[in-house]
Amino acid sequence: MDRKMNESQRAYEAKRAAKAGMSLEKWLQSKAREKENATAAKQPPAPPKPPGFFGRLLERAHKPLKS
Repeated sequence: MDRKMNESQRAYEAKRAAKAGMSLEKWLQSKAREKENATAAKQPPAPPKPPGFFGRLLERAHKPLKS
């Protein structure tokens, strides 16, 4: 990992790694992998689908009749 950590951050991550039963390097790698997966999982929402047959019929039914 290219990011530099100060001693307190390194100690904190070492405690978390020990609690998970991993080495610090392995813990940081798994953490980086999780972050990559989280960013890859975010996809833009799909565009709304146009109304189907019955949806169009309902829209027409709610409109006033032309005179």
